[in-house]
Amino acid sequence: MKISEIVKLVEGMAVCGERHLDEEIEFAFASDLMSDVLTLRNPDFLLITGLANTQAIRTAEMSDLKYILFARGKEITPEMLDLANDNDIMLISTRFSVFKTAGILYAAGLKPVY
Repeated sequence: MKISEIVKLVEGMAVCGERHLDEEIEFAFASDLMSDVLTLRNPDFLLITGLANTQAIRTAEMSDLKYILFARGKEITPEMLDLANDNDIMLISTRFSVFKTAGILYAAGLKPVY
């Protein structure tokens, strides 16, 4: 599924990393526990989270993730933006809950990591 389609489906907004909009992704993982994200072996997935702080960006950096979707309308701070831009990580924001976001994307064909 194209990242641009994901943004549209969740009525989201690409906050940074718009150059990734035409890229495709097959898997997603939803978690607010970054320690769970660090245990995953597949670096090619969309992270859906409500944890809007630099820890989420650092976790993506350590896991070689390129896409983070922040749920619940969380504010993305300038510090988070700088860190994401420095690491070429796309940040997307949606007002939907993590549950609703994951459900929409699952129903549209995005696969779970496990």
